[in-house]
Parts: sequence; structure tokens; C-alpha cells
Amino acid sequence: MAQNRMGDIMIEWMLLPLKRYAEFSGRSRRKEFWSFFVLNLVVTAVLLGPIYASMLGNMAAMQAGTIDPAAADALTPGLIPMGLGALGGLWGLGTLIPNIALTVRRLHDRDMSGWWYLGFIVLALIPLINFIAIIGYLVLMCLEGTKGPNRFGPDPKAENVGSDVFS
Repeated sequence: MAQNRMGDIMIEWMLLPLKRYAEFSGRSRRKEFWSFFVLNLVVTAVLLGPIYASMLGNMAAMQAGTIDPAAADALTPGLIPMGLGALGGLWGLGTLIPNIALTVRRLHDRDMSGWWYLGFIVLALIPLINFIAIIGYLVLMCLEGTKGPNRFGPDPKAENVGSDVFS
């Protein structure tokens, strides 16, 4: 019974950013951030995996010489992978705002302004600096939030938050 409840809780953490769709205020725990990250990873792999597999298969066939490279332009992934690709695009558009809002709340948990996220995006566009910016962003997302209340709200890990988190 306890293991089943743990699964329910994980699903709730994965869906919580969608419930807080455009909520940029407050704080979010690491568990919320990384659970939503895993959800996005799984959905993207399921929806876009067939497209990548089709492309890799076509490239392997060209390398093996079974397909003429001049005729390679005529190769299409097929209707099912293209439909899944369209769904993947819709998923990406639909989760863009929750992803940004969640990252801003996660930065708030570290007592940092949400504008830092824009700084990381800009730095990630600069060659040679982008690697350092991405590593710094990932490290910040892995670090524990500030204990107790900060200027962005109460501690989301506090025991008084408890059961109303998912309501």
C-alpha cells in the first residue's frame, strides 16, 4: 500500500507545475523541479523517439549504400512519426510557460530573482561561455533552497505546508 501511495505522490509532483501553470510567485522544491523534468523527458522520448529512430535508420541505410544519397531527400519519416512530432511540438508549446514559471520559483527558493533565468539563457547563447552557464544553471537547480522563509515566501519544505500543497 505504501509503495502505491509513493507512486501517487510522484505523479502529483510531476503534475504540480501544470496546476500552477503561470504562477511566477512563491517557491518550488527541488522535488517539483526534477519530477517535472523527468515527466518532460519521458513525454519527449515517447513522442519524438520514432522520428529520431527513423532518421538514424535512414542515415545507416545511406552509409551502408542501400539508399542512393541523391534519393535521400525523398525519404520521409512517415505519417505516424510526423504526427508524434506534431504532438511533441504541441507538448513543448504547452509546457513552455510552466517550465519558465517553475524555474523562476526554483530560483526564488534559492533567494534569487527570476531574472537570473534570463541571464542564464543569454549566457547559454554565447559560444565558449555556454557550457559554464549550463553547468552553473544545473548546479543551482540541484542545490537546496534557503531554509525558512525568504523574500519570496515561506519554505516549501516546512512541515506547516503539508497537505495543502496538492489542493
